[in-house]
Amino acid sequence: MASPLSLSLLCHHPIFFFCYSLLFSTLLLASFPHAVASQCKNQPIIFNFGDSNSDTGGLASGLGFPINLPNGRSFFRRPTGRLSDGRLLIDFLCQSLNASYLSPYLDSLGGSKFTNGANFAVVGSSTLPKYVPFSLNIQVMQFLHFKARSLELVNAGSRNLINEEGFRNALYIIDIGQNDIADSFDKNLSYVQVTKRIPSIITEIKNAVKTLYNQGGRKFWIHNTGPLGCLPQKLWLVQKKDLDPHGCLSSYNSAALLFNEVLRRLCQELRSELADSTIVYVDIYAIKYDLIANSSKYGFSSPLMACCGSGGPPYNYNIRVTCGQPGYQVCNEGSRFLNWDGIHYTEAANSIIASRVLSTAYSSPRTTFDFFCRS
Repeated sequence: MASPLSLSLLCHHPIFFFCYSLLFSTLLLASFPHAVASQCKNQPIIFNFGDSNSDTGGLASGLGFPINLPNGRSFFRRPTGRLSDGRLLIDFLCQSLNASYLSPYLDSLGGSKFTNGANFAVVGSSTLPKYVPFSLNIQVMQFLHFKARSLELVNAGSRNLINEEGFRNALYIIDIGQNDIADSFDKNLSYVQVTKRIPSIITEIKNAVKTLYNQGGRKFWIHNTGPLGCLPQKLWLVQKKDLDPHGCLSSYNSAALLFNEVLRRLCQELRSELADSTIVYVDIYAIKYDLIANSSKYGFSSPLMACCGSGGPPYNYNIRVTCGQPGYQVCNEGSRFLNWDGIHYTEAANSIIASRVLSTAYSSPRTTFDFFCRS
């Protein structure tokens, strides 16, 4: 999403928060029967392409951009480059396989040998322009370099690196497009102008899938985009608000839904076109909108208000004083907020989103997440 501003250190009482974190993490693990029931027979290998919704440290590693506390306070107890108080959806998906979290491709000092894949996602990424770092096209180019170099080292006798079979059996996740739509609205384009850009965005996703397929990839997991109009940042920025019954921007959500429909049709088309492929389309929009519309049912309060920001209700967001900037306000650790910083979700929300994804109820075709490593 939009690049974060510098974040400052949040003081807290370590013993109390450590106890709370331990309890909360235990409860989250208890809600993940899929982690125990994973049927993987082969080592799960995942390559992820996307934006800040799944960036596990790419921006911090690649550009040295500081992402400080309070990011990471709830689980890791330190900033890790994730724009959240804790784990992201991609972290919970890896956890469901009893696999390690994905390391950023750009992390040269993380100690990872990338034996379980790599994360190419970077904050702020979009599909267009295609040759601007770190667009989807650039991320795929990075993957091609990573694969070529890995196989070169394997052929030279290196061990514990991903071989040709590993790349062939890996899962390729794509979670991108939100910035393309959001940035178009930010440029004051009309709804019609924004929606006219959708076919070009979809073409880039199509090209990425085909390139990965031509490299031997056969298993794809593609997320649609969430309800942009429910993000506190957008609600604060837009002066003339066309709100739906739940307080979200109707035009932004309508554009997201149109994008999702075209993406769904693309997945159908690619299933027919790409022999022996499995392409799973996941309705992230429906999961997130349900969380917002029925927030009290899930135990959340103020679904359109950021936990970390400034300005207080209704959105606690101000572009001049974002999360971590001097003057920011942050909710108490343990507060039940859906939104973390005006754009990204809290760990508590991400854990529920992950459980819905793992349920298969929002996947087309209905497929368990561990399908790629079962045989």
